[in-house]
Amino acid sequence: MKKSGIAKKDRPIKPERDSAYPTKTEIALGLLKEFKVAHSLIKIKGVLADALYGEKAFMDEAAKESGGSQVISQLRKNQNIEYRGRIRSVESYFNSINKGIDQIIRVRGGKEIKVTVSSARLKVSSHSKKRFVIALKYDGENDYRYLVATDLTWRTQDIIQAYTLRWLIEVFFEDWKLYEGWGREAKQLDEEGSSRGLILSLLFDHCLLLHPEQIARIESKLPAYTVGSLQRKSQMDVLLEFITSLLEFPDPGDKLKELGELIKDVFSTDAIRKTYDWQRFRALRANTIIKVLFCWVKVRV
Repeated sequence: MKKSGIAKKDRPIKPERDSAYPTKTEIALGLLKEFKVAHSLIKIKGVLADALYGEKAFMDEAAKESGGSQVISQLRKNQNIEYRGRIRSVESYFNSINKGIDQIIRVRGGKEIKVTVSSARLKVSSHSKKRFVIALKYDGENDYRYLVATDLTWRTQDIIQAYTLRWLIEVFFEDWKLYEGWGREAKQLDEEGSSRGLILSLLFDHCLLLHPEQIARIESKLPAYTVGSLQRKSQMDVLLEFITSLLEFPDPGDKLKELGELIKDVFSTDAIRKTYDWQRFRALRANTIIKVLFCWVKVRV
């Protein structure tokens, strides 16, 4: 109706939201409250969130629920700030009045990189209060991103370096969905399936903490390997172990044929129907891998 040009007075009143369908910010605040109750001994120093959560209600409530910790999010470039009694966009302010300077920051306690940074304590119009606003541009980028923080006592560099930790959740999502298969390949759907998949994935992650190479990284106080990289390495280790043991037989080719026939008996390889039967699909894929291995061993022998 807005796109059609219908005036606000002629549009119906926005209906009240059903409490059974909370917003993402409400869900996030609820999870934060649950975490604080379940882990009362952990002191929260910062809450990091992407631009979706860069609104007044979330940032103020998150700071309150986490015991007054620093809450860092992002502003859109067209959001307004107030400077010397004049309202302008955050992009306009940092491009014309407070231009950035080059600095070196440490990303997640490791690699040092060059960034262009500018910062100021400004009143954000939509928040109705003063916030710590930072314009940040990584080396090689053309456009700034704008961070916003609740605690005005922190240094600019501390806020930037703390916010780099937010990317770790993206690493977790990649491991959880892509490498561990808890996304598209989940067998149980809906809310219960999501909860159980998350619990199982965390248990799996804890198991991989005992991986010899992971232990070596932790003992050396180095960043831990991702679950995805450890999983791929474990798969290759198993494959190499299989090939090594296969080559120890007097006739590896015959042994591999025998294994291939065994796999055919275990997995049905009927034609895949239009509605995919994923077990059959994996059986076909496994059989194809066995054939490739057979050809490789035959050439080696």
